Amino acid sequence: MTPVPAGTRPVVVLVGPPGSGKSTVSRHLAELLGLAQRDTDTDVETVAGKPVSEIFVDHGEPHFRELEREAVTTALATHDGVLALGGGAVLDEHTQAALAAYAAAGGTVVFLDVSLAHAAPRVGLNQSRPLLLGNPRARWAALMDERRPVYERVATLRVHTDARTPAQVAQEIRRHLAERDAAGTPDTQEDA
Repeated sequence: MTPVPAGTRPVVVLVGPPGSGKSTVSRHLAELLGLAQRDTDTDVETVAGKPVSEIFVDHGEPHFRELEREAVTTALATHDGVLALGGGAVLDEHTQAALAAYAAAGGTVVFLDVSLAHAAPRVGLNQSRPLLLGNPRARWAALMDERRPVYERVATLRVHTDARTPAQVAQEIRRHLAERDAAGTPDTQEDA
């Protein structure tokens, strides 16, 4: 198991757009590290008692974002394993500040970067991704134009997921964590 720098939790936080593999990579990484996995979208669904897509339809995006902010705040304070955030969670200023504090304390925030060509088949017209309904390619590109600068700003590590399996991405993150721990230095922004 990767040691957690004093005062930080979780061990690693994954951020990225829809289709980058956050949920799947987090499960693989948690298994590799022998840690628990947590996904804030799942936390929101548990609290609301319905899928994310239904929360959007029944209550609107602002209500979902409020639930998401609470889920992220709780998970960052209490979860000691691998944490996957919903794709839009980083747009919230409170979440950005919390991730900055986490990173400043030695935590690792990984931006799972993916191209449209690789994300599109994963996302498609999946109704569980309400923000991508309609023209998913154009909507995804617009989301990335808005979100990429934020993902890059909050991340301490960027891992490109194109042409890699979730298991390969998890292995790359594990390698990075091991190298960081061996060097005894906190994360700085870098690409893998």
